[in-house]
Amino acid sequence: MELHIILLFMIVAALVAVEARDLISSLISLSAAGLGLSLSFLILKAPGLAITQLVVEILCIIILIRGTINKDLPLVKDGRWFFNTIATVVFLACFLIFAFFALKELPKFGEPSMRVSKEYIADSLTSTGFANVVSAITQHFRNLDALAEAAVLFAAIIGVLAVTRKAGRVNGK
Repeated sequence: MELHIILLFMIVAALVAVEARDLISSLISLSAAGLGLSLSFLILKAPGLAITQLVVEILCIIILIRGTINKDLPLVKDGRWFFNTIATVVFLACFLIFAFFALKELPKFGEPSMRVSKEYIADSLTSTGFANVVSAITQHFRNLDALAEAAVLFAAIIGVLAVTRKAGRVNGK
């Protein structure tokens, strides 16, 4: 049930992002949809994807705010601060409610949430030769997944560096 509510929230946030009159409101709505996606990954028991989505979402917000902050601020100029404050409070309340329900569904710390994790813990030393269970899982059982997560983070960091660098070089210097 919580997943359906979050998916509905993401759809509404995406529609608001498309229909918004200014870039900042569109950016905030788009980031709300990304945070909803991160919460849905938590509900679906994929915390690695949730963390990766959250990091990429935060980096994208930084890039997009840097690109739009000086170009488009009509809500502040029009004096609609009351609407902005109410919208922010409503968004934060919705986010905290969704986060509460998503985090409540996580298993207790140290308790395996799936059957396969018990097999990883039992067979890590014999099948991989690693004494550390975390290293065995990361290096042997989930190496392609870890490589893909690292590639996503690398691409996000390169994007931030590309946007925040100084424009152009003068005379090859």
